[in-house]
Amino acid sequence: MVCRNKGRADAAKDEIVEKSKNQNIHVHIVDMSSAKQVWEFAQTFSQSNILHVLINNAGCMVNQRELTEEGLEKNFATNTLGTYILTTALIPALKKAEDPRVVTVSSGGMLTQKLNVDDLQFEKGAFDGTMAYAQNKRQQVIMIERWATQHKEIHFSSMHPGWADTPAVQTSMPSFHAKMQSKLRTEAMGADTVVWLAVSAAATKQPSGLFFQDRKAVATHLPLAFSRPTPQEEEKLLAALEEFALKFKP
Repeated sequence: MVCRNKGRADAAKDEIVEKSKNQNIHVHIVDMSSAKQVWEFAQTFSQSNILHVLINNAGCMVNQRELTEEGLEKNFATNTLGTYILTTALIPALKKAEDPRVVTVSSGGMLTQKLNVDDLQFEKGAFDGTMAYAQNKRQQVIMIERWATQHKEIHFSSMHPGWADTPAVQTSMPSFHAKMQSKLRTEAMGADTVVWLAVSAAATKQPSGLFFQDRKAVATHLPLAFSRPTPQEEEKLLAALEEFALKFKP
């Protein structure tokens, strides 16, 4: 478990051990908004471990424009760059395993956004945290599609968990939570497709690089929506992420 807060991480670990009776649970404290910390963790972990499944689940929706200590906008740093660095740095450890997989927890919110490669840090115009988050989630889906074509030995997928009643939804989207509370999924329902993609034999019968909801591959663009990026825009995103990543590599 890669977690930011040690107290909450240890409590979660204790609960998992108690319910599963599996003592073999390990906590690593990493702030995913810190590119340097992500690099250091991934490099150290790769030296002595094989990795079977990576689940990119860490995320944030910060509603005021806020910079990290490294000078990066916080949503982008956590959701996009953190995911990019962690995954690319752990690919060698994944390739040592049999049937390796990467699952990124994206969001259906990305359907509202067309990739905007010209403002990755949200410096132009009024800042909107919900829009920034949706942009990051669109970027994650594009990264998964690209990695699937580059690394055939690994099965990549992204997914939308549905709108679940989690602390993150309560704090980041209080008005949405208040309106939708009776219709929201449980945390277990939200996690179902993540677990299925991580461990089931059926998941890897699906092509690599797809976007899932409720264990089914679904479209990454709404009908008639002008949300498809050009290959050049996708290339520009990946080039920018590589440049950012190398800038902070220890």
